Amino acid sequence: MNLYRLYGLIFLFLTLNAFGQNQEDKIYHAIDVFTAHPSAKAIQDLSNAEADFWKNPKPKTKDELLALVVLNCNKAYYENQFGQTQNAISSYEKAWQIYQKQKLSNYDIIEFCLKPLGNLYTVLGDYDSAENTIKQYYFIVNTSKNYPDAQNQKFAAILNLSNVYQSSGKISLAIEVLENTLKTEKLSNSQKGILLNNLGNNYWLNSKQFIKNSPQNAEKAFLSSIEYLKNEKGQSETLSNSYRNLASMNRQWQRFDIADSYMQKAEKLLLDTKNQQPRKQAKLYYEKALLLFDEQKYEESAKQISVVFKTLIPNYNSKDILPNKNQLYAETVLVDALDLQAEILKIKDPKNALKAFELSFYIEDLLMNSLVYENSKILMQLRSRNRTEKCLFVYDELFRKEGKTKYLEEAFQLSEKTKSGILKGYRSNIKNASAEEKQLLQELQNLNNAILKEQQKGDSANISKINTLIKQQNEVMISLKKVQSENTDYIPEKCDVKALLSKLKKDKAMMVYYFMGSEKLYFFVLQNDQIGLNHINITHLGIPRIAQFIDYFNSPDAITNDISGYNHYGKDVYDLLKLPNNSVYKNLIIVPDGILNFLPFEALITQESNTTNFAKMHYLLNDFRIAYTTSANIYLNTKPVSKSKKTVLGVFPVFEGTSFELSYSKKELESIRRNFKGKYLENSNAGFADFKNNAPNYSILHLSTHASSGDIETPASIKFYDQEILYSELYNLHINPDLVVLSACETGIGKLYKAEGAMSIARGFQFAGAQNLLFSLWKVNDFTTSVFMSDFYKNVKNDVSYFEANTNAKREYLNDKSIPNAKKSPYYWSSFVYYGSISAEEKSGNYIYYVISFLIVIGLFLGFNHYRKWKIFTRFSKKRITKK
Repeated sequence: MNLYRLYGLIFLFLTLNAFGQNQEDKIYHAIDVFTAHPSAKAIQDLSNAEADFWKNPKPKTKDELLALVVLNCNKAYYENQFGQTQNAISSYEKAWQIYQKQKLSNYDIIEFCLKPLGNLYTVLGDYDSAENTIKQYYFIVNTSKNYPDAQNQKFAAILNLSNVYQSSGKISLAIEVLENTLKTEKLSNSQKGILLNNLGNNYWLNSKQFIKNSPQNAEKAFLSSIEYLKNEKGQSETLSNSYRNLASMNRQWQRFDIADSYMQKAEKLLLDTKNQQPRKQAKLYYEKALLLFDEQKYEESAKQISVVFKTLIPNYNSKDILPNKNQLYAETVLVDALDLQAEILKIKDPKNALKAFELSFYIEDLLMNSLVYENSKILMQLRSRNRTEKCLFVYDELFRKEGKTKYLEEAFQLSEKTKSGILKGYRSNIKNASAEEKQLLQELQNLNNAILKEQQKGDSANISKINTLIKQQNEVMISLKKVQSENTDYIPEKCDVKALLSKLKKDKAMMVYYFMGSEKLYFFVLQNDQIGLNHINITHLGIPRIAQFIDYFNSPDAITNDISGYNHYGKDVYDLLKLPNNSVYKNLIIVPDGILNFLPFEALITQESNTTNFAKMHYLLNDFRIAYTTSANIYLNTKPVSKSKKTVLGVFPVFEGTSFELSYSKKELESIRRNFKGKYLENSNAGFADFKNNAPNYSILHLSTHASSGDIETPASIKFYDQEILYSELYNLHINPDLVVLSACETGIGKLYKAEGAMSIARGFQFAGAQNLLFSLWKVNDFTTSVFMSDFYKNVKNDVSYFEANTNAKREYLNDKSIPNAKKSPYYWSSFVYYGSISAEEKSGNYIYYVISFLIVIGLFLGFNHYRKWKIFTRFSKKRITKK
């Protein structure tokens, strides 16, 4: 008997006639009929029963609402069985929403709703929702007296949380949770075996980071798991997983015979398990296909992939190599199978390989559309990046063979798809979002920030408060998903390459666009109406060389103590990145990626020399005016910088009399105030609320303060007089300034993700609506910052564009004879980088002036001509009269 029927499903309902039944009875009757003969078609009957319930205008009792919770949990269970994962999540969410909103009881909501919901979130990559859900039911068990089967529910929470941490890349946290549980908790043999299997997975993932002894620890954990589980009843599936994990390890070690033997044991155990989900079977077939692929048995591997498609797609025609696009749905195993199919096709049929990859991208777009949290979206995007690198390789090969430019353009489009994809998606969606959606987005972000701030308190954090916030956040998330599901799904915006080339030509600029893969660094060069693609290998030497150069900016003395080394590595990285040296255009736009986000390109050395005079070194700064942008589309869509009168909102906390004091910040303040009208918030007036209230009213926002890049656990933040603000707290500002100047340390630094860039203060302002930004890449010097900012604003006052003002200020700094040579080290002047538009718009008044002047000239010309004609006509008339 199905466990879901234990609560409220009474056999007597089968004997009752529909007529005369109350609402509660009707719902339970519909559930009982469905569970007796479940099918994909019968699910619709449950949906109809629910719809009828809500149509009834009578007030709903708690018993009736509980019956509806039971209905949705049953519906979700079978939707998941039939491969309708997204629908299952929606049904579970609905059940949980009703249950907590109506404060219902007498139902094991953890077992029948929250546990499967958390697991489904994990399966689809919605890791934030999964973590929140698991923490919620762990808290419920921990704080409830006499919760049924509490010990097993706690164990399930720990196990599932470790799965989330593992899947989202928090490997060390997963290992900590699992090792601690194994050491401190009293566990059954089955529980030990299950946890050891998970622990082995995490050790194995750690081995890919070259953590010492990880491979041996992983193998030992898997073998121990098998010993604990092999005599335990009902553990065939977990035992099968341990064998599969051993097979995967040995496959990657190329011990194929051992891998095959483990895989056979795993398959037998899994297929002997009753009522096995198609998804779990499909995953096994995929792993078999992967093993065969690595053994170079490509035809056999392709046959296994076909079995995966048959298992997951009811109408799949095995004669076709690839399924039809309209048969696909949000399922990660399908993505894996299509990617592997593409790898097989890549060998002999690269064009069809690209079609297979395209189908994978399509499914991931479906998955992306189901996500709400930024972190989960970023992790999903990272997965797409690995596939994009493989596609770039194929496009590059096709171009070299056929010479068709369309391959380069398609490669560029694909690279651009994930470049700052989350930022672009947010900017695009927020423009068209309804008032309700904007409100929910703001609430969600505020709750997320509140949770982060409480968690940062460490051992003194209020767990009860965190759980309340998570509960509220979960409610908002479900409401937001409902609102967003009614809108058209977000489709990544394509980049119009022709329009991009045209804009570059108009701006007299060239673009160098980087794509950092795991093995190669690809770079596109766009100039003179042409697009080029090249790559360099980075596996062993590329990244360390770039990192070694960046290390020179860790402290003021690193460069001055090794000037010749700086010269050498600066030239080395310049050559490595294939930067242009001879170009008609002197405006250079860099689209960085990965570690290149932290590289000050202006400070690269174009020609090595023995000089110790920093002003005389050959910097890229001397050859180009350099601007940066997070993606080609963002550059293409930037509005020209306005030439209208500038007003400044200055934020200068100064922090006088404290250990945080910024003494030269006062000079910076006076220098800007002399040149620009505006409002200047000083000392205690430079609070966050003061800034937030005034920010929409000024064209330039200048913040001279302290900032931190954070670390792996701590987010980037910026300091106002009264409080420290996380970068994500800036998202809800909704501002549209002409320029944001972040005159503070490390405002462009934060946790780094390929494609999306750094989770920095600068990113916070970009989300808030800032288009043009000037920010720092490391801890800046107070004095030299004030000098640089003074020169920068003098340029701006003289109607020089922000883009040029940044370059001019740096060059002027180097040429300033009053500054000693040691202070002219690139450490002091190259920290600030400009991201934004390089186009300047004409004042509208100028156009009117030109039009009026032109009309006056035309008028005078016509008037003069009319006067001449009249004079000639008069003279001619007089002559004719005289003759008469």
